[in-house]
Parts: sequence; C-alpha cells; structure tokens
Amino acid sequence: MISKLPKWILYSAWLLAFVAGIVNVVGLLGFSHQAVTHLTGTTSLLGEAIANRDGALTRHFLAVLGSFLAGTVLSGFLIQDSTLQLGRRYGVALLLEAALLCMAPSLLRHNNVIGFYCAACACGLQNAMVSTYSGAVVRTTHISGMFTDLGIFLGHSLRGLPVDTRRLRLSVLVISGFLCGGIIGTLLYQKLDYAALYVPAALTAATAFIYGIYRWRTGRNP
Repeated sequence: MISKLPKWILYSAWLLAFVAGIVNVVGLLGFSHQAVTHLTGTTSLLGEAIANRDGALTRHFLAVLGSFLAGTVLSGFLIQDSTLQLGRRYGVALLLEAALLCMAPSLLRHNNVIGFYCAACACGLQNAMVSTYSGAVVRTTHISGMFTDLGIFLGHSLRGLPVDTRRLRLSVLVISGFLCGGIIGTLLYQKLDYAALYVPAALTAATAFIYGIYRWRTGRNP
C-alpha cells in the first residue's frame, strides 16, 4: 500500500496521461485509425497480418512494436531504475519525447510512416519512464491496469475490505487525464490535423524545463 502520495506524483501522472490521450486519439483519427500509446491492438493486428501472409503489414506492425520497445530501452538506458523518484534524468527523457513528437507531424503530412514510429517510440519512452512509485505500478500511456485496480478496489469495498485510497486516487487521476487528452486531442485534430501533436510535445518540453529548474533549486543530482 502506498504510504504517501506527493503532489508532484499526482500532477505529473495526470499530465502525462493527458499527453498520451492526445497522442493516441490523433493516432486513431489519422494514423490509419491505429492506436499509438499501447500495443495490445497492434499485437493482435500483427497476428492477423501473419495469419493472412501479408508481408507489408507484418513488417509495419513489427516496426511499430519495435519503435515502442526502442523507447522503453532508451528510457532504461537514461534513467537506470524502475522506481520513480526525483533526481534521475527525467528531464532528458522528457525532452527526447518532445523531440520525437515534434518530428512526427511533418513526416505524417508527407505520408511517411516513420512519423508513426516516432510517436510510438515517444510513448514507449514515456511509459517506461514513469514505472513505479512505492511499489505501485504507474502507467501513463494506457489505462487498462488503472481500470483493473479501480474494479478491484470497488470489489474490496463491497466486501468491507480496506481500500488503498491513495492508489484509488492515482487510478482515477490517470483515467481522467487520458480521457481529457482524448477530448482535447480530437478537437485539436479537427482544427490542426497532425500538427495537433505539437501540443503534447510542448507540454512535455515545458515539464522538462520545470523539472530542470526544480532540480537546480533543490540541488539534486541528475
């Protein structure tokens, strides 16, 4: 059970889920109606492509999976720990995510699928960067686990069992952040097309800047 939940955890979890919600809905609306921030559907599509002996789609879906995985590898290389705590190289990871998201729109406007791979890599980087806090799994690019936790807590409550209210709050925050990102992302895509991805890029870059200032003021090591 989480013993404490600092405000920076709450704020960052909501914001990053919001970013992922924008990216994913732009993917669903524009990238051949394909999800970007998680790999469950992509893996199923890969299985279908393999069964149908469609070489082009098989290579594409493998590239999507590989791009997401590459982002997680990059995160592991930079942060070097699965436990979320201030003082690690989150600023660098956030700037790299912002750069990848900035690269995607211009490529996608020219029907270059590499733009999709950049977005998938950015999501893999973010998802691995925010991994655990006080033993609790924290994922910000997909919400299946958060809904699972929410259901478990509701079941415990019905049985009169104790509920980890801090973990419950975190689950609700991530779900609401992802949902709000989907709403805003849809409105942005309707007006800006793929340029909507510049918004989550700007948000992650701003977060990196704020984090850098905080680390400098507190004298924490990178």
